[in-house]
Amino acid sequence: MTGFTRRSLSALMLAGASAGAVTTPRPAAAETQREIDADVAAALVRLRALPQSQNLLREAKAVLVFPRIISGGFIVGGQYGQGALIRGERTEGYYSIAGLSLGFLAGAQAAGLAMFFMTEQAAATLRRRDGWEIGTGPTVVALDRGLQANASSTTLTEPVYAITFNQEGLMAALALNGTKITRITPQAS
Repeated sequence: MTGFTRRSLSALMLAGASAGAVTTPRPAAAETQREIDADVAAALVRLRALPQSQNLLREAKAVLVFPRIISGGFIVGGQYGQGALIRGERTEGYYSIAGLSLGFLAGAQAAGLAMFFMTEQAAATLRRRDGWEIGTGPTVVALDRGLQANASSTTLTEPVYAITFNQEGLMAALALNGTKITRITPQAS
């Protein structure tokens, strides 16, 4: 799914509203379970094809996949996406990611994000909390392409690694600190 659709723009506007409501968690409107499952399955195929993700996929206890996070803004920006936590071949739960940022920024983009939970404790932290703000709890290390290529079972020592994939658009990077991940209940398929 390339380009920005009306649904993508609505999700982006929801991102700003969701990120600003950090103090009062609200249930997020979710895509259908079938849509999220299909998008996550396609994202996993792309991830498995990347040589730099092989060790991460092999060593991770669970993988949280957001196939498409829509980001955009001018001075004030937001991002929003939906995905699933995968353990082995089984979906363990559905999640949204939302964030708000301030500063020198302009543009819009869509990108996928995969978070590899390398320890059971890190995965349990995600499941245990009613929303997890990245930057609190387990350390999340964002790997660029160069670091991903050198990742091995002996160098993977942090609890959570994150990689982005399929970037489209005009913004330089996907911001992680300050974003909140919240469990959602998708609409019936």
